[in-house]
Amino acid sequence: MQLEDVLSSTGKTRIVQELVPGRQMTLAHIIAAPDPILYVKLGLNPEIDYSKSAIGIVTVSPAETAIIIADIATKSSGVELGFVDRFSGTLIVTGTVSEVEAALDALTEYVQKILNFTVCPVTRT
Repeated sequence: MQLEDVLSSTGKTRIVQELVPGRQMTLAHIIAAPDPILYVKLGLNPEIDYSKSAIGIVTVSPAETAIIIADIATKSSGVELGFVDRFSGTLIVTGTVSEVEAALDALTEYVQKILNFTVCPVTRT
């Protein structure tokens, strides 16, 4: 009996996810004036002026690139690191809207021009 037969007879679905390590930035998003609950749920610094704040979210592959873009983000503007994951390739930064925008613009330009990554556009809500 094959695995598909066993799974279909039990009513369970098996999902296999694969990450193909390409050189790409798949998400670059700015959340301007986020709801304060996002800071709490994400474990970010809650002691800020929410009316001028922003959260920047970036995902890259290969995942280790998150370390490089975290360095670029902090050096290019006054953002604070909220989260860096070298295993999933996720970066979250916080700061004013202009700081987060400057950080995402700088790291996007770097990975596109220096590392030759395929880069998505920076989006904003």
